[in-house]
Amino acid sequence: MAKSDKKADLAGPGISTYPEVAKILPKDYSSILTPMQTMKALYAIKHHIEVGLAKELNLQLVQVPLIVERESGMNDMLDRDGSRTPVEFPCGLGIDPRMNAQVVQAATKWKRWALKQYGCKVGEGINTDMRAVRKDYFLDHDHSSYVDQWDWEKVIRAEDRNLEYLKKTVRKIWKVLVGAEKLAQDMYPKLKSKKYPSLPEELVFIHAEEILEKYPDLPRKQRETKIVQEYPAIFIIGIGWTLADGYPHEMRAADYDDWVTEVKHRNGRTTHGLNGDILVWNPVTQRRHELTSMGIRVTKETLKLQLKMSGQLDSLKLPYHKMIMNDEVPLSIGGGIGQSRTYMLLLKKAHLGEVSVTVWPKQLREICRKRNIHVLQ
Repeated sequence: MAKSDKKADLAGPGISTYPEVAKILPKDYSSILTPMQTMKALYAIKHHIEVGLAKELNLQLVQVPLIVERESGMNDMLDRDGSRTPVEFPCGLGIDPRMNAQVVQAATKWKRWALKQYGCKVGEGINTDMRAVRKDYFLDHDHSSYVDQWDWEKVIRAEDRNLEYLKKTVRKIWKVLVGAEKLAQDMYPKLKSKKYPSLPEELVFIHAEEILEKYPDLPRKQRETKIVQEYPAIFIIGIGWTLADGYPHEMRAADYDDWVTEVKHRNGRTTHGLNGDILVWNPVTQRRHELTSMGIRVTKETLKLQLKMSGQLDSLKLPYHKMIMNDEVPLSIGGGIGQSRTYMLLLKKAHLGEVSVTVWPKQLREICRKRNIHVLQ
């Protein structure tokens, strides 16, 4: 595999061409549920997950911004190569200059400040029904410009900043997601079938370095596809640190997840990173399917190191970054669980457009029509 292929794979999600999308979409697809049944099941799942996360992680649902000021540094830049810029516009009539507003791409950084704003103590946290716009995605079957997430964050102690605490939290989230699938299948038993196996009760934890060792010549997405065929539900640890082949598993942003902290494993191995992603095998699309990205957040020391490694030390001048450096926000763990991604998986859908309403290019809508996939408009 050429190095250029691995480098291109770091640029982010999406398949990149519509002829390729046409190749991968299922050719024998028929939705199990009608559009109205889909909505009934979707909102039952939504309620179950929100209640479940509140119980398992001690979270309270709170209000969340759709727009933030550019100068605050609060917006999520999604990666660290600057390729995904937010929607931006001036706002505020009667003031000069007008405010520079940005539509959020995720509430990742805002949530940590919000923990202080809402007065959360150690062991307490917040959850949000977050909506965002990501205009720089290639729009395919599981990426859209409209994003909905359960963006959550929780206050932790310094001694909680370890791999076992991360794993414990991941298991609690997985328990909620498995329960949501059972709920949907109880509502509509036809969702349970041999053709589309249910989620396993337990997921497998594996470090990005281990996956690279198994498939050293494959770029990241192909490595993920291989590993979820072997283990249908996994949590990939350590996303952002440069691996043995000279590339990170993915270009994680430098100012929220901690991907530099050294981690000692029980087998004596040393790796880096206190973050990761839940990925599953999607039996409908026959592809990798990402459900959540999450991690223990940076300290002021690891923030500075990650910004230095990514050539972004100027960000330390921004209000959000100053709050971390001045110990004005608590230590935390947090993540974003894709809502439509989850509905798509649990309701056995072939396309995000079957569970959410947004814009899709004409080329994609025509491909979907030929595949018997009815996207909402």
